[in-house]
Amino acid sequence: MPAAWTAGETAAVDQVRELVRLVGDVLGREVMGACLHGSSVLGGLKPASDVDVLVVSRRPMDEAERRALLEGLLGISGSRDRVRPVELSVVVQSEVRPWRYPPTCDFLYGEWLRAEYEAGRVPRPEPTPDLALLISTALTGDHPLTGPRPARLLAPVPRADLVRASVAGIPALLDGLDGDTRNVVLTFARVWTTLATGEVKPKDTAADWALARLPSEHRAVLEHARQLYVNCTYSEESWSDALRSRVRPHVDHVLAEIDRLRTGPGGRRG
Repeated sequence: MPAAWTAGETAAVDQVRELVRLVGDVLGREVMGACLHGSSVLGGLKPASDVDVLVVSRRPMDEAERRALLEGLLGISGSRDRVRPVELSVVVQSEVRPWRYPPTCDFLYGEWLRAEYEAGRVPRPEPTPDLALLISTALTGDHPLTGPRPARLLAPVPRADLVRASVAGIPALLDGLDGDTRNVVLTFARVWTTLATGEVKPKDTAADWALARLPSEHRAVLEHARQLYVNCTYSEESWSDALRSRVRPHVDHVLAEIDRLRTGPGGRRG
């Protein structure tokens, strides 16, 4: 596992191994490779981090495979004590190499959708702009679980498509601002950082970059979100009324900076 993982991550290591076995049992030789991405490889797991895994397949999954993989994931991901949530993305190689935008994700499991899965939803193929960011972090992290190194399976993502993918999720993030304040604030900081630098950075690193550029009146919100990310599970998260009242002005300022980068010299809308 990545060097950034601490010695205390034994349960997460076992969980990843169980996940890899499940994927192999369901997809067999159709699996070209699997790798870690996201915080798993960029900055180390934090108290509330998911275990993020990308699988590259030779062909789309059939209905029986989708249901078998979903059933197994419901037992592996975040439903037991001391086990982390899993985010599993399966892509068909021909859909992402050569690169195209928006890419299609053949199967996505995320713990935030558990209630829908338990009610009968089965993940289907759909265009997924966020795969641009996911694939970039997988290539940067360079940590295969099975198969060759990610660069042997995946094409690099052009900077323009990293920008497009970063801003594509802004409306949905705004919808979730009240209920998922920590992650939304940190994600907007990362969008700002990505547009400015062309790199997808860990949330805490992106927050540091943004904090150095924020006016003093807008720093407290991001400082608090960063502290929560580094130190707290979701059940431990809290926001004072005074700080929460400053969330929307902070977000409005960051979105103005993002829009400036999108529409200024060398930028573009879309």
